[in-house]
Amino acid sequence: MPGLASTLVAGAVFGLALAAPPGPMNAVIAEESVLRGWVAGFFAGLGAMTADACFLVLAYLGVVSVVERFPTLRAAMVGLGGLLMLYFAYGAVRGASSFTDADVPGGQAVDDTAIDRRGFWKALVLALTNPYQILFWLTVGVGLLEPGTVDVLATLPAVGGDLAGLLIVTTGSPVLILGLFLGIAVWIVGFPGTLVVAGRRTDRFAPAVAVASATVLVGFGGWFLLDAVRFFL
Repeated sequence: MPGLASTLVAGAVFGLALAAPPGPMNAVIAEESVLRGWVAGFFAGLGAMTADACFLVLAYLGVVSVVERFPTLRAAMVGLGGLLMLYFAYGAVRGASSFTDADVPGGQAVDDTAIDRRGFWKALVLALTNPYQILFWLTVGVGLLEPGTVDVLATLPAVGGDLAGLLIVTTGSPVLILGLFLGIAVWIVGFPGTLVVAGRRTDRFAPAVAVASATVLVGFGGWFLLDAVRFFL
C-alpha cells in the first residue's frame, strides 16, 4: 500500500508539473476563464486533458511513434498548430476589446453550453496539434507506460544515498497514470478558479489576461510556423 500511495502522489505531482508551466494550453484556459467564467475555463482545460488521454492510448498502441518516423507529417502538424494559435490569438484580442462587466456579471459567465463546448474543442484541437505534447508522449510518456521502477530521491545530488528507497515509483502502473491525470485535473479546476476570483477584484484584469494569452499564442504560433517553413524550405 505505501508503494501504491507514493506512486499515486508522484504521478499527481508530475501531472501538476506538466500542466502548470506557461504555454498555449494555459493561455487558452486563461482566456476562457476571464472572459467567460470558470465553467468555460474548466471545459478548455478538459479539452487539453482529453488530448493527453488520446495520446496515452495512441502511445500504448504504438501509433504515436508514426509521427517520429515521418518528419514531413510532424512538420505539417507543427504548421497547422501554428496557424490555429494565431487564429485563436486574434479571437482573444477581439474578446478583450469587446469585454464589459455585463458580459461576466460578478466575474462569472452566464451559463452557455455553446461557449463551454467552444473552449473545449479549441483546446482539444490545439493540444492534438501541439508538437510538445506529442514529443512528451513519444519520450517520457512511453517511459511511464513501460514496466519498471524509479528510485526518485536516489538521483538527488549529495543526499541521494541517504534517501534511497524512500520514494519508489512504479512505472507501467495504472496507479501512476491515474495520479498523472489526477494532478492535471487539480490544475484545470484550480487555475480557472483562481483567475475568476482575481478577476472580481479589478475590471481591467480580464482584458489584460486575454491580451497576455493572445501574446503567448502569437509567440508560440509564430515559432511553430517558422519551424514548419524551415523544414519545407
